[in-house]
Amino acid sequence: MVGAAAVLLSQRGQRMAAELMLDVASFKFDKHITNYEETIDYTSWNEHENVILETDPHLVIDFERELVDQIRSAFKAVGVAHDREIRDVWVREVIPAVGPGWREQLARDLKGGRQSNQARRVRLEPKHPVVDNLHLTNEWEHRVYVVLRERQAALPDIETIGILPLPGMRVLGHTFEPDLLVTYKGRAGVIEIDGPHHKGRRSDDASRERLLRNAGIKHIDRIDVRDSTSKAEVEKFVDTFLRHLMA
Repeated sequence: MVGAAAVLLSQRGQRMAAELMLDVASFKFDKHITNYEETIDYTSWNEHENVILETDPHLVIDFERELVDQIRSAFKAVGVAHDREIRDVWVREVIPAVGPGWREQLARDLKGGRQSNQARRVRLEPKHPVVDNLHLTNEWEHRVYVVLRERQAALPDIETIGILPLPGMRVLGHTFEPDLLVTYKGRAGVIEIDGPHHKGRRSDDASRERLLRNAGIKHIDRIDVRDSTSKAEVEKFVDTFLRHLMA
């Protein structure tokens, strides 16, 4: 039903509302029973459902009233086709999943002082790499970061590179978190590290890359974790990426 509602929004030409559905991290149906009679007559009670859409806290503001009204209309139409009465749609923040070591993780997260826009999704995940007070998703991302840092140190001080792991980045209609954003001489490039979970997402990649290029990203490249088993392979990839970025 969620997928059908999203596609229906697109078919109706309500593009912004349809794109918001891509930012929904999870959802559930919440059942309610309403009595439409003044007297208590259980045979007259009608069961309906509300749809609860959950998204990252910083994305909730994007769900403006007009867009939520469009989403509600689509869910109602899809609900009729499934013999379900959808009454309303609510949007709320995703509640983070935390483990027993959340206190230690939060203390490490807050060690630098104020809240950061870096690695919002990763910060409360246990045992993720942290280097230079920056949070990384996994060991493969860490390998690429280490090589980039070595290249950074080897360049002259007045023309070196900037390395931004997992920055919060707003483009038209979306908030992205690229794996690694690299800057050099007024240019910006993005490196994405594709893990085993990435299979079958090429169409989404093309749309995402188009939005990034439209927002000023000069060069985008991807490395598969299967191609990063040795440091030499990572170094070859990074050197090629930097050559294209500097061209």
